[in-house]
Amino acid sequence: MPNIRSNISFGLVNIPVILNPIVKNNDTSFNQLHKKCLGRISYRKYCPICKMDLKESDIIKAYRFEKEEYLEFSKKELEDLKPDNTGEIEIVSFVSLKDIEPSYFEKSYQLQPENKSRAYPLFVKALSKTNLVGLCKTILNNKFYYAILRLYDTKIILTTLFFDEEIRFKEAEVTTKIDNKELDLAIRLIESLKGVFEPEKYRDEYQDKVKEAIDAKLKGKKVVKSKKRTKKEVTDLMKALEKSLKK
Repeated sequence: MPNIRSNISFGLVNIPVILNPIVKNNDTSFNQLHKKCLGRISYRKYCPICKMDLKESDIIKAYRFEKEEYLEFSKKELEDLKPDNTGEIEIVSFVSLKDIEPSYFEKSYQLQPENKSRAYPLFVKALSKTNLVGLCKTILNNKFYYAILRLYDTKIILTTLFFDEEIRFKEAEVTTKIDNKELDLAIRLIESLKGVFEPEKYRDEYQDKVKEAIDAKLKGKKVVKSKKRTKKEVTDLMKALEKSLKK
């Protein structure tokens, strides 16, 4: 996705910014081929009723409200439904980050100042001092979002949020009585594995193996099967905790 020009708006303050996607998909891309001739598989826009291929201009959007019953919408009708804050990041409130469950986080963008206005560094400093994040609404790629503006070092990060109806938590009742000795061992095990989050150390092991396999096949070598670790299951919880601590 290309960089997006926008502006942060709160009160009467406007801060021109450029949104840069932070996440880059690391997955290795594979093509689907016909096994017989190695021809690439194509995907057609085909009408099974008229038995013909369609052009983009032949296609309309419609909502199915009953089986085989549709409500047609024109492009203009859908355009007219869009909110009027396109191209703007409108802050509606400032909240504490710890009050937002991480399951609501979707995609993140870095916001860079578009000019040398004092408003951007001032906003960074104010967020740092208040220890709050800006709850805002905006439109990205023709989709309406609520999002948060937060600090990472001295950078402003916009993270889009899932809506409440998109998050599904199931009720989980824990009625099992907890043994104090088991709890003590579990806490000790957690503390023994305590560390610091260092993302540069964590590699996508599967994608690394895929890239190694591609390199091997290009050199005419065989793909080596990954070794599977055997893990002996311990059914006794106390023994499992004790053995884990010894390791």
